[in-house]
Amino acid sequence: MISVKNNLHIVRGSAFYDLIATVGFMTPWTASLVLKGFAALSAALALGRPVPSLDINGMLFANLLGSVVVVWSLWRLKHPSRSVGIYDALARILFALWQIFAVAHGASFLILGFTCLEVVFAVAQILPLIDPRTSVGRKPSGLRVV
Repeated sequence: MISVKNNLHIVRGSAFYDLIATVGFMTPWTASLVLKGFAALSAALALGRPVPSLDINGMLFANLLGSVVVVWSLWRLKHPSRSVGIYDALARILFALWQIFAVAHGASFLILGFTCLEVVFAVAQILPLIDPRTSVGRKPSGLRVV
């Protein structure tokens, strides 16, 4: 089982990753630059699915998402815990599902790079909560949050 100290490092690491990945989406100006960079990368890799530019409504949602994730990241950096990690894992699972849905419906394949990291961090934050001592013939202790 992963120690509490190691689990807190995972929670902080995922928060640091989110901070880096989303800070660019906090403003319309920086989000436009990030999206232009993604479009250039997609074209350079010949992925075949363009990264769209956002209209004002799409930009609003990108900015809201960027702002909320940055604040959530700062909270996890300052107050990491196993319980915060499990909530973050749940959010990551939802993000991964919607990213896969978007790619299946024509979004850029670049999104799948982010999806992989969402899944890795979700699993890393859930695994320490599973009690490995649960076995056949014993009463399962299930998930525990410390």
